[in-house]
Amino acid sequence: MKRDLRGYWGAEPTPCWPNGSRLAVSFVVNIEEGAELSIAQGDERNESRYEAVEEIKGAPDPCMASHYGYGPRRGYQRIAQALAAHNVSATYSTCGRAAEATPWLIKDAVAQGHEISCHGWRWETHAGMEAEREAAIIEQTYDALEQIAGVAPVGWHTRSATSLQTRELLKVHGGFAYDSNAYDDDIPYMDGDLVVLPYAFDTNDMRFTPGGGFVHARDFAEYVIAGFERLYSEGAQAARMMSIGLHTRIIGRPSRIGGLEAVLSHIAAKADVWIAPRKDIAACWAKQYHGLS
Repeated sequence: MKRDLRGYWGAEPTPCWPNGSRLAVSFVVNIEEGAELSIAQGDERNESRYEAVEEIKGAPDPCMASHYGYGPRRGYQRIAQALAAHNVSATYSTCGRAAEATPWLIKDAVAQGHEISCHGWRWETHAGMEAEREAAIIEQTYDALEQIAGVAPVGWHTRSATSLQTRELLKVHGGFAYDSNAYDDDIPYMDGDLVVLPYAFDTNDMRFTPGGGFVHARDFAEYVIAGFERLYSEGAQAARMMSIGLHTRIIGRPSRIGGLEAVLSHIAAKADVWIAPRKDIAACWAKQYHGLS
């Protein structure tokens, strides 16, 4: 595996966002509920990762299913209302099986002007996956989201670890404009004709899970706002992008949603910030910097 540890060192791209904006901000709402591993759904094992870390082996786990059910039943509505209150269009990174389980949610997100992108079929890593199987999963996810959302997805993000061939399979598929499977920069970059939009695990509500560091809504807000302010400052001289990761079953809880609302209010107060779905950020970058890596 070839690694690039140099990046844009010594030759950072200049600001390029619309209307002279200093920073591009991407809100990503991960839709995974219904795609988590579940023996009851015919999977080989149950999901073991939530706020209570426990894996029930050899039998269905209705407790875990109920935890994940909170997202579509209640959490989604709070996030959607917070985004709408600030006129923010987000990217809903969606597992194919989750979309099949909650088509009304996907259709509602599209109706509100949000992007639907691919997050795998099941909520699972692709590390070590055979190329033929992975290509079939990419196609299955793409087709399901296109049918349910009514518009073809153009972005992909695997749960945490990809295989060594994931990005090449996205290129071969031909329907993708960007890949979010990177965590190595605060600036997009090109990989051939594919835009790589780095994602982030630190400015992400997943840190409310045990050991993640976030406990109160203000923990999320203060950390994300600190990152925003730094990137906003740097954006006066060089292109910068910020990703903020959300999950309906996590930030959608009543004691946490205020953290997202505080972040949205803070960012909205800045006139020269571009909040956009990832597809628009990718299109802008490709137009400005195609061929620059």
